[in-house]
Amino acid sequence: MKYITFAVPCYNSADYMEHCIETLLNGKEDVEIILIDDGSTDSTGKIADQYQKKYPTIIKTVHKENGGHGSGVNKGLELATGLYYKVVDSDDWVDEEALKKVLDTIKELQKQKNLVDMMVVNYVYEKGDEQKVIRYHRTLPEGKVFSWKEVGKFKKDAYLLMHSVIYKTEVLKKIHLTLPEHTFYVDNIFVYYPLPHIKKMYYLDVDFYRYFIGRSDQSVNESVMIKRIDQQIFVTKKMIDFFNPYDYWEKNRNLAKYLIHYIDIMMSVSTILLQVSNTKESDQKKKELWQYLKEKNPKLYKTCHLSLSGLTTLPKFLSVPGYRIARKIYKFN
Repeated sequence: MKYITFAVPCYNSADYMEHCIETLLNGKEDVEIILIDDGSTDSTGKIADQYQKKYPTIIKTVHKENGGHGSGVNKGLELATGLYYKVVDSDDWVDEEALKKVLDTIKELQKQKNLVDMMVVNYVYEKGDEQKVIRYHRTLPEGKVFSWKEVGKFKKDAYLLMHSVIYKTEVLKKIHLTLPEHTFYVDNIFVYYPLPHIKKMYYLDVDFYRYFIGRSDQSVNESVMIKRIDQQIFVTKKMIDFFNPYDYWEKNRNLAKYLIHYIDIMMSVSTILLQVSNTKESDQKKKELWQYLKEKNPKLYKTCHLSLSGLTTLPKFLSVPGYRIARKIYKFN
């Protein structure tokens, strides 16, 4: 049995993908590793084929036309046979001991016939010699299966990301999760869309996922994000359109609060990047984005305007320095 399917979307990843793969191989026969060569023009495909040949019972390689990160995630999910599904970017990696604990936990939950819909683990920002660990120990109960009713308040720098969630494969397939192709920042959709379908969760306090930051061409690099701001806005609008968080307010208030929190974060990121861009065009895009939210969901608009994302709409001489300070403290790009 494969307990986890690791999907590794690869595009021109020859210089660093082997480190990623080697860390995943520590799961041995308990894991399935799907390497998705997304139309690479370097030796990525050749390296992937070599690994499949060496580990035929663990690794599958897929060669496809370029479709972007979301396309790779979609293909991995289509082929996944593991109980759980985890995306690992080809320039990131996982911790060997933490992987063992994750697998042991899944096996124990299966033995108890109490498999959860989502497992949450810590992730580590790796930026040169600096590290910052994102933990959830003050927000999520530890060492037990829990529901949304037991979830506390998330810190602004510790919301759920693709790095920290491990979804039950069955849940993702049941809701027909499909990410937009040729679009960056769709990892937010990957995390956000399944949340209303998550009933049982488990938090394992281990530093599992190592998130590398530092390449100049990386999608989270500030200058790159500004160039791709239209894609960030597109993803934000898609998330606004999915469902109204307030529809869950009466029956599942903590879920509703978190959905609101996530939209607030997305609005904050889009708004502050448009502020940093500091052009007439970016000012217009900022107005249009907030108008979009106002028309789609007036109540959510008011909430965001009074929260974190509302602060980013302050004059540039106030909001931009605040963003610079936050970036230095939290090391998020």
